[in-house]
Amino acid sequence: MLQSRGQVTAAEVGEELEVSERTARRDLEALGMAGLPIYSKQGRNGGWQLLGGARTDLSGLTAAEARALFLVAGPSSTATPDVKAALRKLVRALPEPFRNDAEAASVAIVSDPTAWGSPAYARPAPEHLDIVQRAVIEGEQVEIGYTDRERKTTQRVVHPLGLATKGQVWYLVADTAAGLRTFRVDRVQAVTPLGETVVRPPGFVLAEAWKLIADEVDQRRSPVWASGTAEASSIWLLRMLLGSRVRIGPATSDGRVEVEVGGKNARALAGEVAGLGGSLRLTEPADVVACLAEIGRELVALYA
Repeated sequence: MLQSRGQVTAAEVGEELEVSERTARRDLEALGMAGLPIYSKQGRNGGWQLLGGARTDLSGLTAAEARALFLVAGPSSTATPDVKAALRKLVRALPEPFRNDAEAASVAIVSDPTAWGSPAYARPAPEHLDIVQRAVIEGEQVEIGYTDRERKTTQRVVHPLGLATKGQVWYLVADTAAGLRTFRVDRVQAVTPLGETVVRPPGFVLAEAWKLIADEVDQRRSPVWASGTAEASSIWLLRMLLGSRVRIGPATSDGRVEVEVGGKNARALAGEVAGLGGSLRLTEPADVVACLAEIGRELVALYA
């Protein structure tokens, strides 16, 4: 705070760090006793200052460590409120060159823990993740070599805007000549920084953009949705089977839980959930219910 503001009062420190003014004054005095060039100026416009504009790294973090910390535990992640509060305090202790990168890193990632499809086993970090993260944080355009799902490789100049994790898969959200696009980072074959500044679309907010992207992908992947109820004890299994294609609602009066499940078509969806038996009871739409009944009759005929 002293580095960023030049002068502070004990009352300001106490309010910012959520301690009493007495505690703040004692801590400021302790900094001076520890050898930091800090002194108090008395009078109407007084306060605490660093002698001669002195600067110090109060955190002991390197630039790379600060960036990594804010990437994994920033405000856009799943960090707890206590962690977020600690980071807000920590950023004020960082040297000026580190601070901008740390603050940029804190909003560079959104974390979406629900995977598309069945959750995958642990994945190694994509080969080019570090350089992509740097491009996002530093706001630098890059040229990427990218292999799409049809195994076609192209070269593209992109404006990196943010990163998202979906389950264990990393996605780059970027602006391109064709508009806003997402790229799986594990399909990036090469990254070349271009030294040009990223141009961000007006009003762009990563969390809002990712929600729109994820909703659109969910709709394409799962055009058919069925609703019903499930036993509370089977919710974990539904999540494991369907990932983001299950929506959990409130509990019902009989102790079950309202759910919605999605799939490519009625038969495929019925086939995926039929093994849950009576723990999942779908009531609509009629074509999904009919497919479940047909599967049930076939199983009874084979195994009764």
